[in-house]
Amino acid sequence: MKTTIIFALLLFCTQIGFGQKKLTQLWESKEQLPTPESVLYDPGKSVLYVSLIDGDGSAKDGKGGVAILNPDGSLKDATWIQGLNAPKGLAMYKDLLYVADIDEVVVIDMITGNVINQIKVPEAQFLNDVTVDNNGKVYVSDTRRGEIYVIHNNKPSLFMKDVKDVNGLRVIDGTLYAMAGPELWKIDANKNHTVVAKGLTLGGDGLEPVGDGSFLVTCWGGLIYHIGADGKVNELLDVRDNMKTADLGFNQKEQILYVPTFLNNSVVAYKLD
Repeated sequence: MKTTIIFALLLFCTQIGFGQKKLTQLWESKEQLPTPESVLYDPGKSVLYVSLIDGDGSAKDGKGGVAILNPDGSLKDATWIQGLNAPKGLAMYKDLLYVADIDEVVVIDMITGNVINQIKVPEAQFLNDVTVDNNGKVYVSDTRRGEIYVIHNNKPSLFMKDVKDVNGLRVIDGTLYAMAGPELWKIDANKNHTVVAKGLTLGGDGLEPVGDGSFLVTCWGGLIYHIGADGKVNELLDVRDNMKTADLGFNQKEQILYVPTFLNNSVVAYKLD
């Protein structure tokens, strides 16, 4: 009887172990990227867009931009977009790239590489992450004000307030998900929220769906988490002594994370298994 119980416990523990996700580093970019904050993987072009602050994250100094990397981390275009201020979150809709830049959302034509619009968000202080739904509505977070704005037909308006420390945003199947400090929120069209997960150390930064109902979350201070479809939080990586982990990009097909290291001026790629 004891042998049977021990065997059952060992089998259970083994199954639990197999179910846990892990990260394996693939590469780190070699060319200097001045303060990379966000990475966006474009499956159509098979490239990585990287927002570069290159200075103070709150300063309107015109030093920021967007670079392009190849999928192996090599530099494709260091100066694709220049003249921004402190660009952070990136989102794609058709041939448009949306960039959160302090108090405005910059719209870039991805075919020509030209800035075609700069949408000022009234009273915004620190626009951080951005996402777009299937109808072209743009949602952008203001971390300092604890607010989420929506931009429709190039007109911004307040969507939701009192979302403390809001950062990472993603629309999935018409539903908005938001990192609200140490919590992951699911927000419906009536602005009611449900806490999907909580307890993330340092508060969430980047947010990406894995494709199976679970999520990947980075915390700027140097932590990466996996949030299961059941809301269970598992730490995947702790590099707090070595680098920052800002707003990640994700290749869902190949299960590869692209993590901007901010002050280390590089992007690191990890395989999710």
